[in-house]
Amino acid sequence: MELEEERRQVADHCRRMRADGLVVGTSGNISVRSGELIAVSPSGLDYDALTPERVGVHRLDGTPVDAPLRPTTELPMHLAVYARTDARAIVHTHSTSATVLSTLVAEVPPIHYLIAMFGGPVRVAPYATYGTEELAAEMIAALQGRTACLLGNHGAVTYAATLAGAYSQAVHLEWICEVYLRASAGGEPRLLPPEEIERVRRKLTTYGPGANAAN
Repeated sequence: MELEEERRQVADHCRRMRADGLVVGTSGNISVRSGELIAVSPSGLDYDALTPERVGVHRLDGTPVDAPLRPTTELPMHLAVYARTDARAIVHTHSTSATVLSTLVAEVPPIHYLIAMFGGPVRVAPYATYGTEELAAEMIAALQGRTACLLGNHGAVTYAATLAGAYSQAVHLEWICEVYLRASAGGEPRLLPPEEIERVRRKLTTYGPGANAAN
């Protein structure tokens, strides 16, 4: 089966996305790139019924290679990210706090240092109808210099070099949005300055269980 491992990852993470409360029903979508092909979740299928065989494989121009079902309606959005970034995986969620905040602000401000993992404050793309080239274009503009954005009155998009990375970003973005909403309910949140976000961004490049230099 073409892109067997990537299709399995997409199916597994779609179910995880629902279990983690990042989507409702059949909303949201995930894709993984391998070479000139992508494995992408299908449109409107209950995640309980999503098997690796039902995850479609498409070329980077959107044409199907092995796709038993129609791809997600947000395929144009996925293709736009792959065409303009070094993304290898994309996660699109309808998580509650991110969606709520997308109706209130023009960007998610630096309320917590972990916003540096996205490159800085996360912009909100203006609303456009789902599944359209207009939405894809608005998203790409909001993603300039960032690995995440909110879609106005819609949801969130994250990308990374791996699906695990893109999914982790989606979870962290939802958490940061929730922190901001809760803090705002109590008054005017204290924000971090740009120079601190840049400092953290640099530090995050060496974060993780890498080999100890002394070893």
